[in-house]
Amino acid sequence: MRLALGISYNGQAYQGWQSQLSGQTVQDKLEKALGQFTGQRVSTLCAGRTDSGVHGLMQVVHFDTPLERAASSWVRGTNAFLPRDIAVEWAQAVPPAFHCRASALSRRYAYILLESPVRPSVDAGRVGWAYRPLDIGPMQQAAAHLLGEHDFTSFRASACQALSPIKTLQRIDISRRGAYWRFEFEANAFLHHMIRNIMGCLIAVGQHKHPSDWVNDVLLARNRDAAAPTFSPHGLYFLGPRYAPHWGLPDRTPAYDGLP
Repeated sequence: MRLALGISYNGQAYQGWQSQLSGQTVQDKLEKALGQFTGQRVSTLCAGRTDSGVHGLMQVVHFDTPLERAASSWVRGTNAFLPRDIAVEWAQAVPPAFHCRASALSRRYAYILLESPVRPSVDAGRVGWAYRPLDIGPMQQAAAHLLGEHDFTSFRASACQALSPIKTLQRIDISRRGAYWRFEFEANAFLHHMIRNIMGCLIAVGQHKHPSDWVNDVLLARNRDAAAPTFSPHGLYFLGPRYAPHWGLPDRTPAYDGLP
């Protein structure tokens, strides 16, 4: 049986998603818990790897298992062995043709930013921070330059392992609630540090350090040095992949709408 799980996690304590020798990654903790629950070694594949400090609201993984248990049993049983900052949100049997990464139509992220002269405290590690005021108009104009299919080399980390820098950015939504800004991104796929590098540029434009069309110059330069410094990982959330309806998988978790 092939099983898909939806995983949420606070990434502050972990060295990203992907398994490492240290064992201090979200994948390591999940696979250890699955092994304790099943009594078997379990290897998972994920929809989108996240960096150290980045959070996940609906990471999707799949794995094959000979065990047949109720979906609720997979959720409760695995969660019993997971740390408090990682949880299985749902479990669902899927056809053998399903692949959490290859079957994804798009991937969605949100960046939550606190605009305040004082650094975050209660939500430290869960939001980014800008102490200078931001102007939404120029940021929206700058974001429009990035929509569509482009070569995003200027927004790509040097360690990125993607075969091509060409991606299709389908949506950037910018909104504000009180002192908190929410930036939502959706694309067919993202490069390593792509969103954090875009955020650095949008913040620079929002603080009037550059005009909005500067972002187009950065894009066309195809040179990482042309862009702003990589922004903090703390406010970045993987909202999850989007799949075709015939797979019957959840579109979001309750926490999706609970972000500022």
